[in-house]
Amino acid sequence: MDNKILNRRDFLKLQLKAAAWMTVGASGLLIPKSLIAAGTPDLGIAKGSPGAATRAAVGLLGGMKAFVKPGNKVVIKPNISFANGLKMGTTTHPEVVMELVSMCKEAGASKVQVLDHTLNNAKACIKETKAACAVFNEDIVKAINDGQFYQQTKLSDSWFGFNETDIIKDVLAADVLIAAPVAKHHHASDVSLSMKGMMGLIYDRMVMHQTGLNKAIVTLAAFLRPKLVVIDASRVLSTNGPRGPGKVLPMNMVIASRDMVAADAQAVKMFEWGGKRKNPKQVKHIRLAHEQGLGRMDVENLNVKRVEV
Repeated sequence: MDNKILNRRDFLKLQLKAAAWMTVGASGLLIPKSLIAAGTPDLGIAKGSPGAATRAAVGLLGGMKAFVKPGNKVVIKPNISFANGLKMGTTTHPEVVMELVSMCKEAGASKVQVLDHTLNNAKACIKETKAACAVFNEDIVKAINDGQFYQQTKLSDSWFGFNETDIIKDVLAADVLIAAPVAKHHHASDVSLSMKGMMGLIYDRMVMHQTGLNKAIVTLAAFLRPKLVVIDASRVLSTNGPRGPGKVLPMNMVIASRDMVAADAQAVKMFEWGGKRKNPKQVKHIRLAHEQGLGRMDVENLNVKRVEV
């Protein structure tokens, strides 16, 4: 592994460090009064180490208790489809995932699962994330690659001819879906962020390419709409995605939002993609999702709050 995964002692140290700047309030963070007075933002952006930035970004939105209620079953969907090291920027940082699991448990979730349909060898793909989440002493991180764990599902909001697909059963049964993608370039859809990442929850991804990838992304996103999006921009794969290797930007940021379109648009606006700066409307699936009312890509008109931890 390229970056050290926290062991139990390191995890406890991280929790104690977090406690120094946490409160018992709903947000869980000692954020400036000016931010509290301004109300809950549409987007929270935190700069810092992956775990601390994750907690801070979600804290700006009201903390995990604003999304997860006691007894809820939660599915977290990261990008863990490739068996690449962290330096390549193709997978969600394990500390981001671990922090999300920890916050869900603190909020009272009855069950938390980290699920993805991997493209490379399952054990190799989930190894680092599974090691990070071993502190919880549960079988939390799973690669769902066997068709028996999927259920054929009608996509009721299908506008573009992608009418049904097989979705992971545990996702359909979950009370809360959290999207936790890494920010990366994609050769066919410009970017792979929260909307594109929903492809990792279905069995047959090739049909989406065959029916028109960008339209299919929007159709699937209309059905699988996470309550919370947390984009890992600790490292941004800005070229040659989704598999890499490519140019990796060390940004040390996390972007959080209730709105998957806004979260993706914000990431597009902030970073370089394929060697160029892009406007969110230049990314076809983001523009289509905005036009269909799934969320807002006009991030310049949204309430964006930032914090450094």
